[in-house]
Amino acid sequence: MNNYSQSQFSDYTVVDSHQVPINSVSKKFMAGVFSWMFAALAISSVFAILFSQVESLSALLHEEVLGRTRLTGFGSLISFAPLAFVLVITFGINKLSSSALSGILIAFSAAMGMSLSTLALVYTSGSLFTCFASSAGMFGVMAVMGYTTDKDLTKFGSILQMGVIGLVIAMMINFFMHSPALNYLISLVGVGVFLGLTAFDIQKLKRIGAGAYYQNVMAIDTKKLVLLGALTLYLDFINIFLFMLELFGNKRRD
Repeated sequence: MNNYSQSQFSDYTVVDSHQVPINSVSKKFMAGVFSWMFAALAISSVFAILFSQVESLSALLHEEVLGRTRLTGFGSLISFAPLAFVLVITFGINKLSSSALSGILIAFSAAMGMSLSTLALVYTSGSLFTCFASSAGMFGVMAVMGYTTDKDLTKFGSILQMGVIGLVIAMMINFFMHSPALNYLISLVGVGVFLGLTAFDIQKLKRIGAGAYYQNVMAIDTKKLVLLGALTLYLDFINIFLFMLELFGNKRRD
């Protein structure tokens, strides 16, 4: 059995009394995380395009009533489904098999794509593409920063997580206030918070990966950790994209 230890602030793991760079031992783990994240984004993109462009599919989510567009019963179900899937993955990770979690992540990605398809009713296709590309670029920069930086980001993690809670509270307040100024501020802070979380989560996953490949030293098996990591980064990206749309998206006039 390997003797494993890892300092919270070290860039090395110790395996059989030898120091091994985290970067080398976590490469396979991070490749798995990004593969699942990109697969989830691809599934969501396909479903978003299909349900926004194919009229028969779009009709499943929303309908015209007295000249106004509203969600159908199925559309309402789909709007809450992603949250339900996230809760199932988060709280069921120890009980569900990795195969079951894989299926749930795929189903979550599809449901999220259906839900995001409604954005095409609000924003122009040009602004959707521009905000998506901009979000991808910023996400990539922060991912590289989080993976390569020597600075420990642990202390920033708790601050950023508090920022997420603050954003949720502010959005709940603005749900009743309908303040454009507050909405702009929330979106601006939201982009910053989730960009920061991207770097933090990448560094955290890099360190988790350093231990996950040594005789299953982690309490959760590697495949499950990969799926949970992919979900975490997926949500970071989607939130950046949505807040960018709030800031810079051009709304349809029709």
